[in-house]
Formats: sequence, C-alpha cells, structure tokens
Amino acid sequence: MSESKTPHDLNCLTISELEHLAAERMDKQTRDYYNEGADSGSTLSENISAYQKYRIRPRVLRDVSAIDTSITIFGHRNSIPLGVAPTAMQGLAHGDGELATARACKNMDVVMGLSSFSTTSLENVKGALGDRHPGALQLYLFEEREQSRKLIQRAKKAGYKAVMLTVDTPVLGRRNLEIRNQFKLPKHLKVANFNQDENRGQGTKTEERTTEPKTDPEANEFRKRSQTNTKRQPPSGPITFHTHAPNPTLCWERDIAWLQSVCHPEMEVWVKGIATSEDAQLACQHGVDGIIVSNHGGRQLNGALATIDALPDVAAAVQSQTQAGKKKIPVHVDGGIRHGTDIFKALALGADFVWVGRPVLWGLAYKGQEGVELALRLLADEFRLCMALAGVTCVEDIGKEYLVKMDHGGFVSRL
Repeated sequence: MSESKTPHDLNCLTISELEHLAAERMDKQTRDYYNEGADSGSTLSENISAYQKYRIRPRVLRDVSAIDTSITIFGHRNSIPLGVAPTAMQGLAHGDGELATARACKNMDVVMGLSSFSTTSLENVKGALGDRHPGALQLYLFEEREQSRKLIQRAKKAGYKAVMLTVDTPVLGRRNLEIRNQFKLPKHLKVANFNQDENRGQGTKTEERTTEPKTDPEANEFRKRSQTNTKRQPPSGPITFHTHAPNPTLCWERDIAWLQSVCHPEMEVWVKGIATSEDAQLACQHGVDGIIVSNHGGRQLNGALATIDALPDVAAAVQSQTQAGKKKIPVHVDGGIRHGTDIFKALALGADFVWVGRPVLWGLAYKGQEGVELALRLLADEFRLCMALAGVTCVEDIGKEYLVKMDHGGFVSRL
C-alpha cells in the first residue's frame, strides 16, 4: 500500500484532534455513551496510556523503498493489519450510520465488524460492503437461542465470514453517565436487526411479539434446569441491549460447540473478550477460529488489565497450545489504539491484527463516510511511516525485537 495521496484535512491531522472535532458535533448523550468507560474509567484510560510503556527499537540502513502493509484476514487481503471494530448504534453519530462506515471500509479496503445492535440491518450493511469485501458479525448469544440462530442464518445468507462472540458481558458494567443521562435510543432510530424480520416481507416487530419463539431442545432443557435450580427466567419482551445482551449463563462446554454447529463451515467462530492465558488455552482447546484480546473498551470490569498488557500472555498461551498440537489460531487485540505506532507495538507484542472502535465513531460524527475514511487514513499513513522508520518492509517481520519496555523507574528492559 503506497502512502495516501489524498490532501490533508488541515483541521484534523491526528486522532486526538478528530476526537475533539467529533465532540463538538455530538450531543451530550451520544458523546457520553460512546466515550464513557465503566466506573472511574481507569481501565479505559490505561488502555491508551499503556502503549507509552513500550518504545520502538528502529533498525537502519535497510532498503525500505517498497513497504507492504497488507495482511490476509477472513480470506481477504486487507490493506493494513487493522479492522473497524463492531460498535453499536452508529446512527447516533451520523444519519448514515453503519452504511457510511461500510462504504468507507470498502473504499479503504479494511474489514468491518458489525454490532448486533446496529441501527442498520446486517443485510444493508453487507450490501454497502459489496460481495468481495468480508464482514464479521459481533454476536451476543442470547439465552433464548432461537433469536441468535436466526441472526446467524441471516448473516450467513448475506455473506458474512465470521461471528465474533462477545464473552465479557455476563452482566453489564456500571456506566454512571449512561445511568445519569437515562440513555435510550432516540425514536427516529431502531435496533435494526431485531425490530423486524428484514427482507422477509413479514414486518413483524419484536415489540409486538407476545409469545416466546420456538427454541431448540438443548436450549429448552437448559432453561428448564435453570428455572428449577435458580428460578432464573430468560429475558422476554422487546429485544434491547440492556435486557438481552448480558448473558450470565454462557459457558465453554455448551455454548462454543453450539455456536460452531450453527456457524460452520460458512462462518468462522471467534471469541471476543479474552484477557488471560488460561482462557486463551480454553479457547484453543474448544477449537475456536480466533481470539480477540479485549476488555470491551474499558466499559465492563474497571480495574482490569489494559489490553496491550494482557496481550503477551494470551499470545504465549496460544503459541504453547500450537506447540502441543492444537491448530494455530490468530490473536487479535482492540482497545486504546490511537496512532499508527500503537498498531506496530501491538503486532510486535504478539497480535496478528488490531481493531479500532472509538476513532471510527469520531470520524463518523465529524464528516460521515469521509470522516471514517479520514480516521482510517491517518492510522494507515502513520503505520506505514512507522514501518519505514523502524526498518521493516512487511507486516510479518514485526516482532518483539523491535520493542523495549520502560519500568516505573524509567529503566529499559528488552522483551
């Protein structure tokens, strides 16, 4: 990928400037919803600041006249080792919402993850991405599995290549601004994947459904056991993020196998929200297709490790499982990436790929599709420049030998 020839936006030369420009264009409820972390927000801020503990060791006198920033993901050659992370309710940021993001991803040749709780249907988003461009559907596996099954089948039919199961929301983290603002989706927007049966001509709104949908026998049996043992009732009524996304019943032994049976072979099954070596080993043992090291953008467990700090142990655990005979699965990371050098550092610490969320939302709020393309272009240009100045010409050559770590006393240690 050559350096962008698009003229600079002189009002916005960094992701930090983009954040400020976006803040001016979003209403308070939207700004707080997108930008807040859980509780005091310490994990949210550490996701960003943790990158500063690492310094790059540049190599010189290497021919860097031809740099290739591309990498393969979901069978697609991506222009950079970065994807647009799934973020909910993008219609809050701009009228075109997820459609603007999809068009930007298509133009920039960057893979897009779509939230289940998008304000545009998964079919329409995939239409904007086009047939050649892969998409990944972020999934909250509902206790009422039939709703999730339907969503997966629709994603298959539309051509999505992967499901990203979010595993770090057994319950929702405490987001105080969201509580204070009494956040709810404005009336002109909808949770498009659940409010009606898209593209079926039925027009059945979830809010109007009064009978429980049919479930598979395994899910019914588990629900009976749950009700017998704990008196727990699965959520009912209109499907909303707050009622249906958290699922405290999820477990490795039952749910990964079920999801694989529904998704394979057309769609890969990834787990998003891994933060420890122990869970990385379990993911390998259960045959997942990929791992995303994530703490939900600092919106769940405040005080958890920054993702860049959790990454090395996860990557090492996957490597050990590979040496023990398990298939090699990719390790991705999200959270806190604000500059192209952050991408470089994440790859050097063991990631195969990174995902970016909030900067894309800020671009969307700033100038819609054009703003998303701006955010992606800033990161892509910075990453390419970092590779050149570090003496690397292809993504696969980025390793830990290019980094050192600074301790609290300011001393440097090799990795």
